[in-house]
Amino acid sequence: MTVTDQSLNDAILDATKTAIERWGVERLTINDVCDVAKISRATLYRAFPGGKEVLLEALRVRELELFFTTLRAHAEGETTLEDTIVRCMVVATTELRNDQHLALMLAAEPGDVLAQLTVAGVPRIVRVATAYLTPLLEPYLSRKEAAELVEVLARLVISYFLAPSSQYDFTKEQHARAFIRAHVPINKGAMQ
Repeated sequence: MTVTDQSLNDAILDATKTAIERWGVERLTINDVCDVAKISRATLYRAFPGGKEVLLEALRVRELELFFTTLRAHAEGETTLEDTIVRCMVVATTELRNDQHLALMLAAEPGDVLAQLTVAGVPRIVRVATAYLTPLLEPYLSRKEAAELVEVLARLVISYFLAPSSQYDFTKEQHARAFIRAHVPINKGAMQ
């Protein structure tokens, strides 16, 4: 893919996101995306053969990759396992809560969004989280242990985002740290 192709794909995905915010996923049409992007249907289909479902999947993948790129960038400087886990939890929860597109979609089409954050989307989320975050934990854990912990943490953050707790607010470092210390059975020696 050339730089021009990537720029076109990004523009189409940006237009898709804008169109979804206007009309919702269910009512979204390829023509809506083309109108927002100011391109022809042929151009869209050359970039995303397969239509609406392929386009929506590409948007989901891009948004997940952007999310985990941001998350990883915030956690890379940490020097202990506990600090890395806490930073990941705080940044992930904060990013989810501050995502205006996600908030709008949860209000407009909760069923589709909840499906993408639970049953339908969790395998994809865990796969991407594992690819991006496992290397951050490998200095402290085996690859298998790191991947397992990333999966548990991803599921945990999603759960606490969708159903906030009165006891733990993972946007606050002290809450995330208290949760980890109380509930995540990690070798305390490795956490120092």
